[in-house]
Amino acid sequence: MPTPAPPLNRFERRRAETRKALIRAARELLAESGDTSASIQSIAERADVGFGSFYNHFESKTELFDAAVADALDEFGQAIDERLQGVVDDPAELVAAGFRLTARMADSHPELVRILRHRGLRHIHSERGVAQRALRDLERGIATGRFADADPLSALSAMGGLLMSLVELRFARPDLDGEEAASNMAEMTLRMLGVPSDEAREVARRRLPTVGDR
Repeated sequence: MPTPAPPLNRFERRRAETRKALIRAARELLAESGDTSASIQSIAERADVGFGSFYNHFESKTELFDAAVADALDEFGQAIDERLQGVVDDPAELVAAGFRLTARMADSHPELVRILRHRGLRHIHSERGVAQRALRDLERGIATGRFADADPLSALSAMGGLLMSLVELRFARPDLDGEEAASNMAEMTLRMLGVPSDEAREVARRRLPTVGDR
């Protein structure tokens, strides 16, 4: 068994809390408008930490906002995994469920989805968060013949663009039925990946798993 890490001392705990506070403040700014022009002073004030503390953790605002986006994407990916991991095995169903859960998270996790809206497109090929999970599912679907033979990275780009369009649609047209819009977009994505039309429609509308399904 691996040796457990020693508990943090008071200084290390305070340092970790300060870093978390700065990332949380940056996430709030990204969710509100996507604007990163705020001064370091105003970010430190929002985080309720001293100005000098900023440079103990980050060399620049760019580094802070990159860390904030990575943190949000990791949380986003974990939220998806909590519903699907160990329950759904079919790559096509995983792709469809990802679209549908993202649409639901616009209501249940609004901050995360707003950050995805403002920053997601440039992180489609990120090594953090949901991108690597999606690439894993695409590669397995292509390798097993569930999806048509294609370059996985190109497929990820196309799928990511459709997902970002769904996110934008949820904010631009809040009057629309989000569930139906997500199912329609998931169906189009599966058809793009080579799943037959009738099957794509059925898979995109299967009952989503719940925590009790494990």
